[in-house]
Amino acid sequence: MAKQVKDFNEGDHLEINLLISQLLKGATNNGSPYLTLTLQDSSKSIDGKLWDVKPELEKQLEVGKVYNFTLDIIKYKNNLQAKITKVLPVPQNDLNMDDFVFKSPISKDDLKKSIHEAVNMIQNENIAKIVVNMLNYYDNNVYEYPAASKIHHNFIGGLATHVVGMLKVAIALCDIYPIINKDYLLAGVILHDLGKIEELSSPVMTEYSTEGKLLGHISIGDARLLEIAKQLKLEESEEVLILRHMILAHHGELEYGSPMRPATLEAEILFMIDNIDARVNIIDKAFKDINEGEFTAKLFALENRTFYKHK
Repeated sequence: MAKQVKDFNEGDHLEINLLISQLLKGATNNGSPYLTLTLQDSSKSIDGKLWDVKPELEKQLEVGKVYNFTLDIIKYKNNLQAKITKVLPVPQNDLNMDDFVFKSPISKDDLKKSIHEAVNMIQNENIAKIVVNMLNYYDNNVYEYPAASKIHHNFIGGLATHVVGMLKVAIALCDIYPIINKDYLLAGVILHDLGKIEELSSPVMTEYSTEGKLLGHISIGDARLLEIAKQLKLEESEEVLILRHMILAHHGELEYGSPMRPATLEAEILFMIDNIDARVNIIDKAFKDINEGEFTAKLFALENRTFYKHK
């Protein structure tokens, strides 16, 4: 079996097909052009440097395409890095793109099953109608899109994986604390990030859409819910008001993008569960890059803290 990025070691010299997921241009102090490329297969990504890049080669390189790279693997600032010595084109039609993109560890069928089971737990008819119609509106995209472009659950199926992780926590909390309204909490978990399907450009190699840059997923999700509620003639119901609040408040703080802070118990719990699941995923990803007994690099999304991977 061919070596994957996760198996790279310092000192390796490799010729390998990899996908370019990011490309940044730069220049040295003496003006020589270079490229910083993020290269990946389905196992992991690695940063690579292409020095003294020729203009004709630079024009040929595109994000989202696979090329054949000759690499020397070095260690820089305690992280592995690829020194790129040669790049050749690869016929894209000959490739299986599943070998080069990150996917959810949970199958699409299992993601659908878990979310549909949670929908069936919702007893309030109005809440159930809103949830079902929102899921139907976004259809298969619910199970294809990532939850973010970079920070957490940034892989095919990441959005549904994030929702399923949160649902498990939500159901457990409802069993522990009967005061929590289970219908609202389950609905809030399922609905809170659906606006990301319009905020992001595509399931693979995603970027922020024009709507995403100008509106953001919170306002997109709120507007879509209200539109569907009007179609169902439920826009004046308290259920819709509470669900809209949960979407608008799920980032918890105004400085984190929420136009409202949580003002119901379920909105407060939703914010906390969302935070837990995202942070666990960020740390889990960072732990995959280090050995036991080591610290992660500083994690920007977690207040630039480092985390120790104990035995």
